[in-house]
Amino acid sequence: MFDVLIQGGRVVDGTGAPPYPADVGVRDGRIEAVGDLTSGGARPAAVAVEATGRLVLPGFVDAHVHGDATVLDPGVQLAALRQGVTTFVLGQDGLSFAPSGPETLRFVTRYFAAINGAHPALDGGPVSVADLLATYDRTTALNTAYLVPHGTVRHAASADPAQMLRLVERGLEDGAAGLSSGLEYVPGRYGDAAELAALCAPVARAGLPYVTHMRGYEEAAATGMAEARAIAERAGVALHVSHYHGPGERLAGMVDRALAAGLDVTFDSYPYRSGFSILAMVALPRDLDGPDGPDGLREPGAPGVPAPGTDGGTAGSPGSAAPGGAPGAPGGGTARPDLDRTVALLHDPAVRRRLARETDPALWRRIVLAHVPSPGLAWTEGRTLADAAAEAGRDPAGFCADLLIATGLAASCVFAQPPGNDDASLRLLLRHPAHLGGSDAIHLGGHPHPRAFGAFARFLGRHVRELGDWTWQEAVAHLSSGPARRFRLPDRGQVRPGMAADLVVVDPERVTDTADYLRPRVLAEGIDDVLVGGVPVLAGGALTGARPGRPLRPR
Repeated sequence: MFDVLIQGGRVVDGTGAPPYPADVGVRDGRIEAVGDLTSGGARPAAVAVEATGRLVLPGFVDAHVHGDATVLDPGVQLAALRQGVTTFVLGQDGLSFAPSGPETLRFVTRYFAAINGAHPALDGGPVSVADLLATYDRTTALNTAYLVPHGTVRHAASADPAQMLRLVERGLEDGAAGLSSGLEYVPGRYGDAAELAALCAPVARAGLPYVTHMRGYEEAAATGMAEARAIAERAGVALHVSHYHGPGERLAGMVDRALAAGLDVTFDSYPYRSGFSILAMVALPRDLDGPDGPDGLREPGAPGVPAPGTDGGTAGSPGSAAPGGAPGAPGGGTARPDLDRTVALLHDPAVRRRLARETDPALWRRIVLAHVPSPGLAWTEGRTLADAAAEAGRDPAGFCADLLIATGLAASCVFAQPPGNDDASLRLLLRHPAHLGGSDAIHLGGHPHPRAFGAFARFLGRHVRELGDWTWQEAVAHLSSGPARRFRLPDRGQVRPGMAADLVVVDPERVTDTADYLRPRVLAEGIDDVLVGGVPVLAGGALTGARPGRPLRPR
């Protein structure tokens, strides 16, 4: 007797084969049989899922998502499952909760408050990677994988090379699936290529990837990729580039040249032409958002200072590069930035005047406030910063400073990408064989980026059904089997006997994203039934309440 029998569907099995009719029988968390299991009469099963007219796919792996705390939220689980996502890869952009002592845990929780939020099950530290993974064990409907975050390690070790290396090695021993960096954030941006290559040595030995939010995107992408390649070549490590976006032919060419040189390179991207950022990273120059350099504001458009029409990834300064523009050049400063100093400087009338004078007014019109966690300021969410400032009767620079002070730097924003990152570029990158699907989802705030609620459904509805950028079997390669292989997630990414029963039933005619920039929190449609570890977690489009999710350790 099967625990679950999915009958009457067409299977896209992750081997590259086109869809074919088959039933799928599940027992004890595993796929037991794939084929004609019902023609001689219905096989007994505790749960039967009727899949006629639908496709049965292996569960999707979100290669880049900021769910380190929110994965425990049933609303986030529902948003992911309605897109077919069964596994989150966490620890992105070099900043998360482990490995950390009390001071580092306080720092990353505050600095990335607008991105990851606060983890509800951590009691103040210290927190090892094993401790953090334990908080995801059967406490959520989703599986998780975790990357050791370089910035967290650098803060915890006070940038001591030997101690940083020990923390990375211990994190890998605890079950991490690679090392991540965020080279436009503090304190990670103060590490250079030599430091990162040394930390990647145990990652390479484990056969796992170095995952990087590069030191530059858009016009600075060549600088960022040059450094990433240098690190990968020096350490002999596989390279994965986070939220890769920009002029498609140029970016694809950089990947192709790295592959031709013998490097193992992949990247993720999401199917939207706007970014999402911490407000401080967009609106403030480096000496304020990471207050370790000299006082004073630089001209917009200088390295690390946003210029009109540029964009970063999750939360990097749009179009920023390493100070001085040299690949791998650290920005100076300390391993332990002082966020209180940033807030104190924002009170200074001279800083406010210079921010108003030296920031192009177009920037304020580009910023749409997403998360403003302060009493009395929630009304600003969903408005441009310029419009919100006008409503409040304030100048934009001063109003921005007030928002950052009131939220303790925890405000975030959505903003448009430049014309060079057009739809043709987005589609070209999606079609590249090195591409993996990542939502870069951030679930916090009243007006987040719609990618958190629609990216994977948009991959399927728009890029498979409507535009034909992928076949269904190619979609599975980009969204399931590819990321499972990249992060060495055991027994995921295929529908065949013996594999873990993370399964998604998709209506190919209905699947679509419904969230948009005006209504970003609307659930996707067309995926109503999902299994994780052989347990139904989504049935009829609703959560079942089951929490079979496990932390997945690479194998």
